[in-house]
Amino acid sequence: MITRMSMMNMILASQLLVFFICVIAEAHARKTLYTDDGICKRMVETQGYTCEEHKVTTVDGYILSLQRMPAGRSGKAADKPPVLLQHGLFIDAITWLFNTPEESLAYILADKGFDVWLANTRGTKYSSAHTSLSPNDMAYWDWSWDELVSYDLPASLSYVFNHTAQKMHYVGHSLGTLTALAAFSEEQLMNMLRSAALLSPIAHLNQIMSQPTKLAADLFIANDVYWLGLHEFIPNENVASKFLEGICRSLKLNCSDLMAIFTGPNCCINSSRINIFLNNEPQPSSTKNLIHLSQMIRTGKIAKYDYGNEEQNIQHYGEASPPLYDMASIPNGFPLFLSYGGQDMLSDVNDVKLLLTDLKDHHKNKLVLLFIENYAHADFVMGVNAKQIVYDPIMAFFNDN
Repeated sequence: MITRMSMMNMILASQLLVFFICVIAEAHARKTLYTDDGICKRMVETQGYTCEEHKVTTVDGYILSLQRMPAGRSGKAADKPPVLLQHGLFIDAITWLFNTPEESLAYILADKGFDVWLANTRGTKYSSAHTSLSPNDMAYWDWSWDELVSYDLPASLSYVFNHTAQKMHYVGHSLGTLTALAAFSEEQLMNMLRSAALLSPIAHLNQIMSQPTKLAADLFIANDVYWLGLHEFIPNENVASKFLEGICRSLKLNCSDLMAIFTGPNCCINSSRINIFLNNEPQPSSTKNLIHLSQMIRTGKIAKYDYGNEEQNIQHYGEASPPLYDMASIPNGFPLFLSYGGQDMLSDVNDVKLLLTDLKDHHKNKLVLLFIENYAHADFVMGVNAKQIVYDPIMAFFNDN
């Protein structure tokens, strides 16, 4: 019997997790190699925008890259507050730059006068350095999204805050919403933020409808010791593609449509931009991160990583069970913009409703909801009409806060 367990999340914040895997074998043959240039040179400056590369080191030693777009394409310097954009799982900051400047959120914000900053999570190509470890070291991958909450997000926000001397707006997609919500629930980071816009918000995860995802979760969590032995997990043709192909065979599914099967039927992605996507993604994550996400599906709880026995949990947390992130503890007066889609099979509508129940006491004038019936998970960052449907309302929200 298929249960709601784990790897669901692997796909969860990935807006395109399985899409990667399904097309990776064909794409790998034509995929261009990475250059040593950073995101600024590869993606931003080629479009006529000014871009700066920055580095910030987390308390636990990971060296993260940040890109700053301090002006619009016209060259006019930003005259509005900073905005930090945080991507989801298996991708990096390039997710905000895939489409044309008229369609991609980072360019749009810069052209509207915002000081745009792009964050890159630990382990991704441009945030792969560490003060003492190498990605070849097991210890390098000993983290889950707890560490993104405790270290990566505070480091990136603090850097922008100290560099600009201004409070900023935040935009997160998928896993980038979970890390923010978890931090907010512990009343962290508010002193540096004006507001947060959360696209495809991820918190509660146990009502996702995708049967392949549920089976993937079962298979992943059932053999977590094996998966943990891999430490670094990247959806490539040698590991994840075979794993997912087996799921497709088990459920007698056509793998050519895995994007729709796992993320929901995205209505508005420009297929002509897919090659750009494939030339940059997927990015690695830690296997521990995937298991943590999987635990949320299995238990229905938004909790810290469960080490699997009371002794280890007590060692890490001082208690037998992992502490919970209480979404109801998010300060009621903090401005939040939440947008979710009716076709999204990762940020499921019913799970979002549970989050909204947690936020039932939030001040009504500080919580903006935007439901888009025909949007699925990837439409929020790759939809050709996202500017009109999502980004314009976000900028209006920012201007009010």
